[in-house]
Amino acid sequence: MKLSSGRIVLVVLAVLGAAGWLGWQRYWYYLPGLVASFRDPIGPTQPVSWQAGPATPPSAGASRPPNVIVILADDLGWNDLSFNRGGVANGAVPTPRINSIGLDGATFMQAYAGNATCAPSRAAIMTGRYATRFGFEFTPAPKAFSRLISTFPATNGHPMMYHSELEDQIPDHIDLLTVPTSEIMIGEVMKQKAYHTIMLGKWHLGGTPATRPEARGFDEALAFYSGASMFLPKGSAEVVNSMQDFDPIDKFLWANLGFGIRYNGSKQFAPGEYMTDYLGHEAARAIVANKNRPFFMYLAYNAVHTPLQALKSDYETLSDIKDHRLRVYAAMVRSLDRSIGYVLDALKDNGLDDNTLVIFTSDNGGAHYIGLPDINKPFRGWKATFFEGGLHIPFFMKWPARIPPKTIFDKPIAHVDIFATAAATASAAVPTDRTLDGVDLVRHVTGVATEAPHKSLYWRSGDYKVLLAGNWKLQVSEVPKKVWLFDLAVDPTEQTNLAETNVAKRQELMADLTKLDAEQSKPAWPSLLQAPIMIDQPMSFPSQPNAEYINWAN
Repeated sequence: MKLSSGRIVLVVLAVLGAAGWLGWQRYWYYLPGLVASFRDPIGPTQPVSWQAGPATPPSAGASRPPNVIVILADDLGWNDLSFNRGGVANGAVPTPRINSIGLDGATFMQAYAGNATCAPSRAAIMTGRYATRFGFEFTPAPKAFSRLISTFPATNGHPMMYHSELEDQIPDHIDLLTVPTSEIMIGEVMKQKAYHTIMLGKWHLGGTPATRPEARGFDEALAFYSGASMFLPKGSAEVVNSMQDFDPIDKFLWANLGFGIRYNGSKQFAPGEYMTDYLGHEAARAIVANKNRPFFMYLAYNAVHTPLQALKSDYETLSDIKDHRLRVYAAMVRSLDRSIGYVLDALKDNGLDDNTLVIFTSDNGGAHYIGLPDINKPFRGWKATFFEGGLHIPFFMKWPARIPPKTIFDKPIAHVDIFATAAATASAAVPTDRTLDGVDLVRHVTGVATEAPHKSLYWRSGDYKVLLAGNWKLQVSEVPKKVWLFDLAVDPTEQTNLAETNVAKRQELMADLTKLDAEQSKPAWPSLLQAPIMIDQPMSFPSQPNAEYINWAN
């Protein structure tokens, strides 16, 4: 029987409609990137003209305030650096330039991130306060990002939990998820003492005109506002890529990220080279421009965060590493160390090394979702857990004029201390109308302060809360319903849970945790996603029966 032309049209439309529906079901998460590319296209590379300070240095004998540089890596694991006889790929990638910051100054052996994910950690660094004090509890992410992750299969029998009923409480654009403008950031404090303030790299604390870095105390900002960026375009002949099909975060990033940056709120333009090298080179140029006046610099790399994308030249030097993913990751660590060398060399070449405080750290521990098992070794846990693997981070600080070389400091300190340390170095007054959670670390490493920097440290993400008091660490989770208690003095890798055998200590710390928790604000927006994270296995590795996990709220 022949079909009429009308029926043929209906059949064709039905087939096209079905194909379109299937395509949408499979590729819908590409939409944010497509919309962004039309609304905010990335222009060609353009030079950055850093604002120049005085043409001549201060006169002989004049007092010159010290410069301050804070360098932040992204998702760098404790075992990614070679300073502690470790290093990525069993030490295949030495990190001499990063290590030198600790060797020339102080190494903090018990340093803790502001949070186990990036944005709340950055908020703690910028304000000197627990981010939960002002509602910045969850990492800003697009709704489509959380929705995509929720579609992936259960982990070891533990399902993803996506709260679609809360979607109307989340702004449509990530730029609107911000640190409140009532918070005072470190750039604003440093400007009170006539410091020229510079920010480079990843911001992730707000993208509205009132919450971008150039509106939050930075005279100059060469930045991307959201949480991640490509290192070069995906198809560049200069890079080698590693894509993790098992990771929903990776799928979203490859589908949506661009390779762009802005200078003081300009339209986006393409950086002139591989992002890690670009940020280091531009930081060095900014140092030269400001060599004759005091400056504060916040250099926030996006390395070694996914997408895993390395320069082919770095990848090819690591031919002894046989695993492709590990080799790409190792090449990214190599480039990060090289880029930080550009900054250190600029200080030395311009006679600024002795009178500059340099702090290096990572925003949190290494991520489970890249599928590499040893990045946080010997600690348990990952980014997005409050086990040591998620919180215990590298932290070095040098100031040759004040801090003796090879100083080892072994009491707990945290990201919230960076604000107070920078302000004290500049002799700047800190806010007195709010609780500050940090201390001046220079006083402690030089022996001026003899007491412990902190009586306790605190973290929260939804119903998952932690208190560190001395060497005792209490973790409390609602999903799963569990309490962990560890004595880090004898069990630094959190192997033996004492919650049931030392009830008195558990109750003591629980009372302190409850008191601190009551001081915090409610989250400024809800968490749409709760994702199970295995504590002892990275993603893609088979989980063991009854293996421990936490549910991370994002």
